Amino acid sequence: MILIGENIHIISKKVKEALEKKDENFVKNLIKIQEKMNCIDLNVGPAKGKLDKIFEWLCPLVEGQNISFDSSNFDAIESGLKLLHNCTKCFINSSTADNDKLSRFSDLAMKYNCNLIILAMKRETGIPKSAEGRMEHIFEAYEKCIEKGMDSQKIFFDPLVLPIKVDNTQAIEALNTIKMVNESFDPKANTIIGLSNISNGVPQEIRPLINRVYCAMALGAGLNSAIVDAKDFELQRIINIIENKKPNSSTDELYIKIANAIENFEEIEEISFDKNDIEQENIIKTTAILSGKKIYSDSFAQV
Repeated sequence: MILIGENIHIISKKVKEALEKKDENFVKNLIKIQEKMNCIDLNVGPAKGKLDKIFEWLCPLVEGQNISFDSSNFDAIESGLKLLHNCTKCFINSSTADNDKLSRFSDLAMKYNCNLIILAMKRETGIPKSAEGRMEHIFEAYEKCIEKGMDSQKIFFDPLVLPIKVDNTQAIEALNTIKMVNESFDPKANTIIGLSNISNGVPQEIRPLINRVYCAMALGAGLNSAIVDAKDFELQRIINIIENKKPNSSTDELYIKIANAIENFEEIEEISFDKNDIEQENIIKTTAILSGKKIYSDSFAQV
């Protein structure tokens, strides 16, 4: 699975201030944290005002690593792409399925031979509640990209993971969308999620648990890529365990069972685990919530 580091994001007040002040040491430390990622997401929002030329400053600092250009500013993204010698493993993050935006961003992706992330939404409709609704936008976007000659392997559809605290029924809809993308296209396209979105707003101490369990479920659904917290080394270890089917403990085996259950359309309730192990008990509770079987509460892991 392609892992993209999420740790340079202007939603963080400290990161935004560092970018505005062009604090090279601060940014270089964040880049170093993400050196084991396949790609680094540079989320600079609209890139206006103090940040209108930010990619021209950032790109040289990220030299030697692939970049995901995460901005709504088309011109700012192209200014960054122009600085790179090889963009084949880089990303433009992201387009919607709206005709005007998709046309412009897909042309840019083809011009620089990079990957394009397309969100399963449109301005008029927002994010559809169902997997079927998301797929309507995905089908439309896929057809338009293929018609203009875009390589399907350069297309990454984002089913849009919503916070479990807002509506935990939506977690399974995103997984269903991933499965449907894998089953629907020939030639095949890819899928990607912003993993940390699933745990936005929950107590900090349980965010890693939710992220790791949901990642296991998404891998079972056939996920190709994820934007993740590069500091969560246990998440990276679990991904490796699931992909290589080489568990080191009974808890590792449980994560593999969860991925397999999603892949094979099996019931979560039928997964066997050690009921005397608190960690495994909490993993199963989390799986039940993420699959819509139980209602989320901040204290679910303590019940």
